[in-house]
Amino acid sequence: MIKESFREVERVTGNTTVDAGDYYLAILRDGETLRIVDLEGNQAADTLFYAADDPSVHYSASNTIREQGGLYLTAGTDLRSNENTVMLSIVADTCGRHDTLGGACSTESNTVRYDLEKRGMHACRDSWMLAIAEHPEFGIHKRDITHNINFFMNVPVTTDGKLTFEDGISAPGKYVEMTARMDVIVLISNCPQLNNPCNGYNPTPIQLLTWNQ
Repeated sequence: MIKESFREVERVTGNTTVDAGDYYLAILRDGETLRIVDLEGNQAADTLFYAADDPSVHYSASNTIREQGGLYLTAGTDLRSNENTVMLSIVADTCGRHDTLGGACSTESNTVRYDLEKRGMHACRDSWMLAIAEHPEFGIHKRDITHNINFFMNVPVTTDGKLTFEDGISAPGKYVEMTARMDVIVLISNCPQLNNPCNGYNPTPIQLLTWNQ
């Protein structure tokens, strides 16, 4: 569902650009709002959410899909935890839908899906692992890497129940905006994938804007 935001960029309290292949790790406080902007279009932002006071509580794709009765995420979606609590609510979305089934790229999946020679290519799981290694103060461990959201990524489900990675439906300047319903840790890998159309075969930066309310 397309829904424009009422928030003014001039009133942001945080403004960060994340290059392709880089990560973002920060706490979003209860009531604060995060906007992820697809600056150049066709860029996937692989995102994990955790409760700030207990990272064992994390975003759950299955609970989110079940409670909303739909596969794709968009304005009006409540992002739910493995305890079925609401972590964040998507309050604006100019892309229209986002994937939470396709998972994240890794060296292993690059090898299986594409070629043995692709194993050494950088992947989202590498970015997450680097982030938690460089920032142990967040209390996130390897075992906590779980369900993620692929903002802006187009992963249609076929009639026989399979997933396909297709050209993106986003465009330059499209954004998704969500408001925290508890203190949450936000961990994003700005996807470096070059082997499928999720980044238009040309990974590009994203912008992250935050508001206090």
